[in-house]
Amino acid sequence: MPPDASTSPTTRGFAIALGSAAVLSTTAIFIRHLTETYSLPALVLAFWRDVFTALTLALILLIVRPGLLFARRASLPYLLIFGLVLSFFNSLWTMSVALNGAAVATVLVYSSAGFTVLLGRLLLKEGLTWYKILAVALTLGGCVLVAGALDPAAWRTNLPGILTGLLSGLSYAVYTLMGRSAAQRGINSWTTVLYTFSFAAVFLLIFNLLPGDFIPASAVQPGDIFWLGEHFAGWGILFLLAAGPTLAGFGLYNLSLKYLASGVVNLIVTTEPVFTAVIAYFLLGEQLTFVQILGSLIILGGVVLLHIGSRRKNRSRMDLSHPEH
Repeated sequence: MPPDASTSPTTRGFAIALGSAAVLSTTAIFIRHLTETYSLPALVLAFWRDVFTALTLALILLIVRPGLLFARRASLPYLLIFGLVLSFFNSLWTMSVALNGAAVATVLVYSSAGFTVLLGRLLLKEGLTWYKILAVALTLGGCVLVAGALDPAAWRTNLPGILTGLLSGLSYAVYTLMGRSAAQRGINSWTTVLYTFSFAAVFLLIFNLLPGDFIPASAVQPGDIFWLGEHFAGWGILFLLAAGPTLAGFGLYNLSLKYLASGVVNLIVTTEPVFTAVIAYFLLGEQLTFVQILGSLIILGGVVLLHIGSRRKNRSRMDLSHPEH
């Protein structure tokens, strides 16, 4: 559908980024089922997730927009590096969960919000305003509450675990910045997703095939790549994970970077734990505590503040460019 001309780019970008967070939040349901039901190693899961995502998107583009299957030759080195960054993010996130547990790992990966705002200022010359800084503080604080990381027991971990978690946040920030840069280079969002996931799948295969148990939750031996074997239901769920929330979520995420600064998009997507908590409540019967509800409201408050601040900034810019006579 063509965008509504009456909708500002900022509002459109916010809507797309929130849609991305909502869709990506459902991936936890699929991943939880696969890891608990089939004991599927996380890095093997990540490899097949990227493979199925790339294949599904390639088939869709072949039918709908064949021209988007081909990236400019000059863009390929950039997309290769972009894919490597995505594979690092997947690997570091997996290792962080293994070393820290889900709650601490979630908080640490959303340090990406602060990293993205700061790196966006340094590398892409994106604005650093008071409302961005306050939004970073609110969203990070809210993530701590939603993830249950106020419990001191959740932080009883070692230095390598904390460093791995922070590196996962940093790699997520770099992924966001590269997505923004790709949009500025004129690379179509869906072409970007196709090539980054394809390259990431290749790198993840290499990571899984490294000798020994070098990376936690990876394939110990080459045959483990086909861990699911004849569990066809498991393969089907893995395919649905890739063809549904992964493809749509990352596609919308990259598309939102066309309209908004990287720091703004990353802050908006910190609403993902809120959506996950709500989905878990309705589908899995998991109860939301008062602290989690409070954290969700704080995260949403940070995003609303960000939206209001961005709209006011754009309005002021338009007033300056169209002064009244």
